[in-house]
Amino acid sequence: MTPFEHAVEAAKILSDKKAKNLNVIKITELSSLGDYMVFATGNNSTHVKALADELEFQLKSMGMPVHHIEGYRSDSWILLDYTDVIVHVFSDEAREYYSLDRLWQDGEVVDLTPYITED
Repeated sequence: MTPFEHAVEAAKILSDKKAKNLNVIKITELSSLGDYMVFATGNNSTHVKALADELEFQLKSMGMPVHHIEGYRSDSWILLDYTDVIVHVFSDEAREYYSLDRLWQDGEVVDLTPYITED
């Protein structure tokens, strides 16, 4: 699976679990951290953890185990590092506070419309 397909698959999984404000940004030209950043918002701390758990479970079952997880004990922001794709799952407040979408605004935003349908 290419980094692009990996990022889109992560976004699909999060969308299926009812994540809000999904955003995928290509950062290959901006950073050596990875190729894509995926941002998602959960409704509350339980939802944030459920999103992270589901993503980790499904990607692992597809042969893509997470390399590193940060913030799992937090109730507002969990980072899942898949080396080529870095996923951030936030609460509304944490997403607004850290404003990572703005920080990475020079990256290329991926249009998810062909891959994800809104309910």
